[in-house]
Formats: sequence, structure tokens, C-alpha cells
Amino acid sequence: MSTNTVGAVRDAFKRMAEVDAGPTGLNCILWTDEERALADAAAADSVAAPGALAGVAFVAKDNIATTHLQTTCGSRILEGYVSPYEATVITRLRDAGAVLVGKTNCDEFAMGSSNEYSAWGPVLNPVDRTRVPGGSSGGSAATVAAGIVRISLGSETGGSVRQPASYCGIVGVKPTYGRVSRFGLVAFASSLDQVGVFGATVDDAARALEVIAGRDPLDATSADCPVDRYRSAATADLQGIVIGRPREYFPSSLDPRVAQRCEAALESLRARGAEVRDVSLPHTELAIPVYYIIAPAEASSNLARFDGVRYGLRIPADGLREMYEATRTRGFGPEVTRRILLGTYVLSAGYYDAYYKKAQEVRTLIAQDFREVFESGVHLLFTPTTPTPAFEFGAKSDPYEMYLNDIFTATANLAGVPAISVPIGDIDGLPIGGQLIARHFDEQTMFRGAYALEAARAEAK
Repeated sequence: MSTNTVGAVRDAFKRMAEVDAGPTGLNCILWTDEERALADAAAADSVAAPGALAGVAFVAKDNIATTHLQTTCGSRILEGYVSPYEATVITRLRDAGAVLVGKTNCDEFAMGSSNEYSAWGPVLNPVDRTRVPGGSSGGSAATVAAGIVRISLGSETGGSVRQPASYCGIVGVKPTYGRVSRFGLVAFASSLDQVGVFGATVDDAARALEVIAGRDPLDATSADCPVDRYRSAATADLQGIVIGRPREYFPSSLDPRVAQRCEAALESLRARGAEVRDVSLPHTELAIPVYYIIAPAEASSNLARFDGVRYGLRIPADGLREMYEATRTRGFGPEVTRRILLGTYVLSAGYYDAYYKKAQEVRTLIAQDFREVFESGVHLLFTPTTPTPAFEFGAKSDPYEMYLNDIFTATANLAGVPAISVPIGDIDGLPIGGQLIARHFDEQTMFRGAYALEAARAEAK
């Protein structure tokens, strides 16, 4: 990466103008301030001792708070809102010398798997503009895939970094729950939400995660655990590493082309010294129903604050109840409304035990599956990231069919373990990602496997 931060910022805005603006643009970036970014870049270049990310321009998803750009969460209900404080992850990247050049488009309140649910219109996939980029962090993924920046921030609740990373052919990381501060991340489902990173390469993602990881006194859920130098994991040698192949992630219904790319990736890891063994995560099939009970339930609670009283949109009405109803009806899109209604239902009297409590019990079993596999001597799990390549806009009109796109990613969120998506090939010109999952707070081993996987693909080209 260049150490000329002003040059990097100018290049980012030049590329932005080429691919993102106008009716034929990708629509991946919502809010920018070029003058402010160039001033920040000049200040970064004037520092006597450059930070770890000097010379880096980055973007952040529109649900991560910034003090000079809007934070709308892709929703009309927060149109025009500028936060009075900054997210910790933004502060840490800036302190390391990186410069924020934009806020990226996303599914409204991070609820979606395609980036078709933004109030500001869909993001187009840079690889094929007739296809979705994935969601909900599709704007952040597309910005990296289009070459505007090499590092971007997204958020994960059920796969919203790894899935778009797979669809766009880049690297996406979901760290361990508690590894990265969520101060300044607008809450969707608090027991699942995390800040994640995208990188053009594994090394880019490792650089970014090293900087933002670690305990934050402003976030009580952040863990006080040492942060490794993830870049030191760059090695082609996987001697002594045992990789599990969960049979539940390779069903007979899996697209045979996806299965073939995954088997080739596993073979490349064997060639570098890893042992591959079949394992079982028996409660995997329950992940989607569990996720789509817990996440909407927590969303219905978290999004109650958007009522037209304190910030954002307010629709005038004769009474308080009428104002609430008018504001939320006008401000929320159909997917957010659907999930709020689902969540309110499963938390209501008479249904809490049958749905939410039962889902939490099954979630414990899913986490136990991972714990038992890792305790058996397995260091990493390898799976497909997504069941298919990126699909065409409008192809998943059935909400349940759309939700199934999270089938290989939601388990890691439910269990709180770290996972990474790395490109492993393509199908008819569309990228496919392979997923590596590690035990809690073992991102170091996860990156070791990711570096090896990336190196193997480079050698095969």
C-alpha cells in the first residue's frame, strides 16, 4: 500500500467518479466529503511517525456512526441524521493513519441478503451488474471489489460480511463475538451484531482487524483478550493443522459446481500439510429458523427507539400514537417492517416460551456442536460460504428463499466463533467463496488457513 495518503484519497475519489456515480453507477457509496477527506489525508501525511495504516483510504457501512457524514442505516427514518459521536472502530482506523472517504449503501438497518432493501436503491455487483452484491454490507463489499478502496468496514448479524464477500470475489472477516468494539454500531440484534472487515486480499483484512480489535471501555461486551499480529500468520505451511469438513454443509442438494470448487480448495490445503477429516455439526439444519426468531425478536426491541421523538423522521399527527404510527409506517421499508412484526409476535405473551425461549435453547446446542468439534482436535472448519454464486435482481422474491442464503453463515454468528470468506474460484465468471471457521478468539489460526488458501489459488492461476 502507498504511504502517500493524499494520493490514496485522490485515487479513491477518482475511481468513485468512474464507477459509482450517475444512473449507470454501482450506487455503493451514499455519503462523502472530499474536502474533509483530503484535509484528513494531509494531516496524516504530516505525522512524523506514520501509523500502521498510513496511506490507506477506507469506507464504512452506513450503520457505523461518524460525526461528519450521515448515518442513516439505509433508511428514510434516519435521513439527514449525523451522529454526535464516532464509532470506536472509526477512531481506531483514523488513529492508525487511515482516512475515511465515504459511507456505503446497505440493506435497511442491515436486514437483508442482497442489498435490494436500501431506501437509496440497490447496489450493483461490480463483477456483473445484473447480479446482487450480497447483503446487508453489499455497498462495502462492492466498493472494495470495484477498486475504490482496499479496506472497508461492514457489519455482521447472520453473514452480512462473508456472504457479500463471496458474491463480490473479495475477503470478508467476521471476528469472534466481543473481539471488536460495537460502540457506534447501530443495533439490530445485540446478541449477534458485530463489526467486520473486507479486504482486497487476506493481508488487507488482517491489517484492518489488527487495528480495530481489542477491549473498549465504551463497549461492555468487548472482550479483554490479547490481539495477535494476524499478519504474522502468513505462511504456506499448514503442518499440524487439522481441518474439519462438516458433512451438513455439503448436502446432496448443494450445487455440484460449488462442491467441486470446495473440494479443490480442500485438496490445496492438504497439499500444504493440513489433515482434512469429516466431522458433524448435527444441529446445523436448525440455524435458519433459530436465527430468524432471535434476530427479529431483538430487532423489534432495538428499533423501538426510532419513533419520531428524539431523532430522524417525524410525521406530524394529531396525537402521540398517531405520530408513532405515521412515522414508522413512512420511515421503515417492507423488510424492516416484516422483521419487527415477526419479532414482536415471538416475544408476545403466550408465544415467548414456544418461540424465543426455545430458539435460545437450540442456539446453545449449535454452539455446543462447534465446541465439541474443536475439542476433538480440529483447528479449523471449511465450508462453502454461500450455496450459489450471486443471483440476479428480483430472483428471490420469496422472503424464506432469500433467508436461505444465510444457511452456511448464520451458525458462526449464533455460536459467536470467528469466520472468514476467501475467494476459491468462479462459476460462469461469478465468484465463489470458501469459508474457514475457527474456535473463539483464534483468529490467528483462521488467518493462517486463509493465507494458505489465497496462496494456493494464486499458484493455480
